[in-house]
Amino acid sequence: MSGLIGRKIGMTSIFDDNGKNIPCTVIEAGPCVVTQVRTKEVDGYEALQLGFDDKAEKQTTKALKGHFKKAGTTAKSRVAEFQGFDEEYKLGDSITVEHFKEGEFVDVAGTSKGKGFQGVVKRHGFGGVGQATHGQHNRLRAPGSIGAASYPARVFKGMRMAGRMGGDKVKVQNLRVLKVIAEKNLIVVKGAIPGHKNAYITIQK
Repeated sequence: MSGLIGRKIGMTSIFDDNGKNIPCTVIEAGPCVVTQVRTKEVDGYEALQLGFDDKAEKQTTKALKGHFKKAGTTAKSRVAEFQGFDEEYKLGDSITVEHFKEGEFVDVAGTSKGKGFQGVVKRHGFGGVGQATHGQHNRLRAPGSIGAASYPARVFKGMRMAGRMGGDKVKVQNLRVLKVIAEKNLIVVKGAIPGHKNAYITIQK
């Protein structure tokens, strides 16, 4: 699937032709530079490695400095591989947001917001144990029973309990492209995407 690397700008809403208010996300997509061309002869598959967002030279390793220098570009913060490009690209070529068209559907992948250590009510949507009456003063957000008795005498794997929440790689599929603003390298997609503001994401079609 061909695509681009981008950055989440934030959410807004726009009105469609019928006057309906549609929630949407604004993404800065590209321009991405081709930093490596994978071929079947050398790598066993065909793909393009793209780089996005300039990075300070002093924060780049020597190996990556040589890698980017070979492509004739500055150091990049993010690199990712994409397959399925119809056009032929060479090292150093730039791919812009015009790669996407209004009305088509894309998949957006990113890292979800980290929530830290959370209980079962927030993490899994539990309702808590009973009510606050009949002597219960500290059971409102408790998980309740987690197992049987002497058999099986253990907690089954996958039991929904408290723990670290968020910070996972998440892909949201089939988001419709509402607008492409080429002069500002922006793309507007319907709905929400994972990650905080200014988080790096990948867009595939």
